[in-house]
Amino acid sequence: MTTRQIWIDADACPNVIKEVLLRAAERNTLDITLVANRPQRLPAGSRARMLCVAATPDAADNEIVRRVAPGDLVVTADIPLAAAVLERGGCALNPRGERYDSATIKSRLTMRDFMETLRASGIQSGGPAPLGPRERQMFANQLQLWLQAR
Repeated sequence: MTTRQIWIDADACPNVIKEVLLRAAERNTLDITLVANRPQRLPAGSRARMLCVAATPDAADNEIVRRVAPGDLVVTADIPLAAAVLERGGCALNPRGERYDSATIKSRLTMRDFMETLRASGIQSGGPAPLGPRERQMFANQLQLWLQAR
């Protein structure tokens, strides 16, 4: 059996989701890597490792894409990163529990680009609602499905 890895786009990942992932890694003896442009706190004795990259745009994303293997899970809210992960045969999961897939990624990219254009023109669109217990549970459910499939 090939060892699958979990990669976390850690700079923007909510701490509560990192905690869920770190507990799952311990329970399931999984390799987990947090990729960020600034150090992240890891529990002592954790199986997780920290990969610190340059503080340049997309450095963490590019490093994840370079290292991801088919079947690996990448946790990110970054839609272009999710699209690149899917192209490489990886799985991508949003911290809110939405699994990205090849059937919907193009429409998500289009909507992202549209919202970016609106923001650039001065139209304020607001951000996502705060992460709540429902989203945390949805994330845990999707993570469990990925774990069962490995």
